[in-house]
Amino acid sequence: MKKLIPEKLKKGDEIRIVAPSRGVKIIGKEVRALAEERLASIGLKVTYARHATDDNWDMLGTSSVADRVDDIMEAFADPKVKAVFTIIGGFNSNQLLPYLNYEKIAQNPKIFCGFSDITALLNAIYAKTGMITFMGPHLSSLGMLKGCEYTFENMRKMLVDDGENNVEPSAEWSDDLWFLDQEKRLFIENEGYWMLSGGSARGTLVGGNLGTFNLLLGTGFRPAFVSDSILMVEDTESSDIADFMRNLTALTQQPDFKNVKGLMVGRFQKGSKVTREQLEYVISVLGLEKIPVIANVDFGHSTPLLTLPVGGTVELKNGRIFVKAA
Repeated sequence: MKKLIPEKLKKGDEIRIVAPSRGVKIIGKEVRALAEERLASIGLKVTYARHATDDNWDMLGTSSVADRVDDIMEAFADPKVKAVFTIIGGFNSNQLLPYLNYEKIAQNPKIFCGFSDITALLNAIYAKTGMITFMGPHLSSLGMLKGCEYTFENMRKMLVDDGENNVEPSAEWSDDLWFLDQEKRLFIENEGYWMLSGGSARGTLVGGNLGTFNLLLGTGFRPAFVSDSILMVEDTESSDIADFMRNLTALTQQPDFKNVKGLMVGRFQKGSKVTREQLEYVISVLGLEKIPVIANVDFGHSTPLLTLPVGGTVELKNGRIFVKAA
């Protein structure tokens, strides 16, 4: 499959905000304003999709499937829009997958960025079109008063600059409820990457939130593990080590998993109580010690966040990570 590489952002470009899962109402005006200011500092303009602020939510807090699909397709069809960012995650973006016009998306390639539940869209769009998408910050992620520098700088490297990144671990991290009190934050010193299994590998990156990625199993929306694939997985604090092993096992049982040559595991939240020793055990039980495995990487449901290209190229080499959006 030929890859489609979206153009990088430049000053004056418009970013359209969509709500494929939860809507904009869940994010405070102050958070939105700060995120808009941060993007404006590098010359980018933010606009909102018609239904991102829709008051007509269903009992689960989302707009209709038709409205959410329309917002995404209108963003891709609008030549003024150069990137599509999600406002936040949620739980049901996989509802949209059968209804997107993938041919139109392929005809209008542009940056698509988000994480968590948005994993379903990132991987489905790549699988159906070959267009590289980005597991990176939501608009809401950019509304942090403190602790956003690493997230913003790494997003800029991938989406504005040359799209290449020799990734370094963040100095500190947090998974506090920052949106409740922007001034009172708790940051933890980062101990760096956990090299659970050594070696080198280079290949095409796919994956994201593990539970959401597994929703694509048995459908035409999961990207194939092509020759020399690199898998990235992360999970929420509601997933303990047993849940993580069960879900990862499901992936290792796919016929094409033999093509996975490296694994990156995102940082676990404190609430999951997952330890390095537990992860080492899982890697051993699943027989993954034969490929390079790096954990405690800056993606997942803690902050800060890397921006990582689904369909892009990743090289793992002796505990180091190099990323290229091509």
